[in-house]
Amino acid sequence: MAKYTNDANQLLTLVGGKSNIKSVTHCITRMRFVLNDLSKADIKAIESLDSVKGTFTQAGQFQVIIGNDVADFYNEFTRLSGIEGVSKEQVKADAKDNQNWLQKLMSNLAEIFAPIIPALVVGGLILGFRNILEGVKMFNDLGQFTLKEGTQTITNISPFWNGVNHFLWLPAEAIFHFLPVAITWSVTRKMGATQILGIILGITLVSPQLLNAYGVAGAEAGSIPQWDFGYFQLNMIGYQAQVIPAMLAGFTLVYLERFFKKIIPNVVSMIFVPFFALLLSVIVAHTILGPIGWKIGSAISTVVYSGLTSAFNWLFAAVFGFFYAPLVITGLHHMTNAIDLELINQTATATQAGTTLLWPMIALSNIAQGSAVAATVFLNKADAKHKEVAIPSWISAWLGVTEPAMFGVNVKLRYPFLAAMIGSSLAAVFSVVTNTGALSIGVGGIPGFLSFPLEKWGTFFIAMIIAIVVPFVLTIVFSKRKENK
Repeated sequence: MAKYTNDANQLLTLVGGKSNIKSVTHCITRMRFVLNDLSKADIKAIESLDSVKGTFTQAGQFQVIIGNDVADFYNEFTRLSGIEGVSKEQVKADAKDNQNWLQKLMSNLAEIFAPIIPALVVGGLILGFRNILEGVKMFNDLGQFTLKEGTQTITNISPFWNGVNHFLWLPAEAIFHFLPVAITWSVTRKMGATQILGIILGITLVSPQLLNAYGVAGAEAGSIPQWDFGYFQLNMIGYQAQVIPAMLAGFTLVYLERFFKKIIPNVVSMIFVPFFALLLSVIVAHTILGPIGWKIGSAISTVVYSGLTSAFNWLFAAVFGFFYAPLVITGLHHMTNAIDLELINQTATATQAGTTLLWPMIALSNIAQGSAVAATVFLNKADAKHKEVAIPSWISAWLGVTEPAMFGVNVKLRYPFLAAMIGSSLAAVFSVVTNTGALSIGVGGIPGFLSFPLEKWGTFFIAMIIAIVVPFVLTIVFSKRKENK
């Protein structure tokens, strides 16, 4: 670690000294600071250090890109500075002091959805695989493979794969139909409430006693089961796969628990706080918040769906594809998770899985950012320091994580960022015009094709080619124009 002593000492001085550091931690490749006064940091001097590959500021954190040796650098930095590192959660909490109310809201939403995303990715891949098994007719009446449209699927001709397909619905159903359980748990986890109560609240939203949400639209008048209280009746409707009702219910539980903790004596709080908080949350969820949340979710998804399926869908796609990357910078992109899930719910039927046209554009934007970085690698073949940052960022973006690519390379150079935005916009237009919908949220990069029905692989591959070629070429063109000025 002695090789980092000089740079660590200089970094301490250049960020404004020990007194300017509120907290510090590190992730896989970056030092993450919360500074009392960001203006005291000498960014140009910091980026000139041999160990530093770049810097950026996001969500109230000043992040310094070190690379794969960041843990060693961090240990040397904390030893020299005498500053004790903190957890990532503490850094996030401290960083909120540097955020406005909108950034705080988006940060909270991001932290609610982040723990759920791995499950959604797994579910998307499972649905994609099941679609190949049961939805693609690739065999004729004799059970022979055909390149033309056949009459039988894999599940029709193979008992084994039919069993596999049937079995795989077990985890897929748990992920998507019971999504409200994950959301209410994540809300209570994020807000510091009792997590088991959040889980139980979520279960009450998807209980088998209730009419499945997917069956409500097709239910005949008078056939919806009800709770009969004599003076009034309440429909027994489930909220399978519903996002907004679950979030509203989760927040209600959190604030009710906080309220009752304040007014109920400690000696009996263990009994009465969870009792009143959970019972009232369940009542409010099924009488007020569930129906309201359903309407809000439907309204949002209807507006987005109308834009994606109207005569001007190409314009909607062009604008979204162009501005999605700037949304990532602001943190507002996290709200698209809920919209995607609402779109899938809205287009689903009792016999057919729903799709979303929004998520494919997000995957294509990620690919476009990676392609622009790839072009900078091509342009700077002799620059070892640039390649050390750019190549991992390029790979990361193509696998669905764009922050290293954007903040480490594209935003700093500007013209690759613009090239990626243009390529993303053109790819998004093609994706939407060809109605290339994904079965679920999946891996947001090149592996994302697994989240699509097989019949849409072709159009998504073409969209990916657009997202790869256009930003790469434009980055080179823009760089030449910049050199000629």
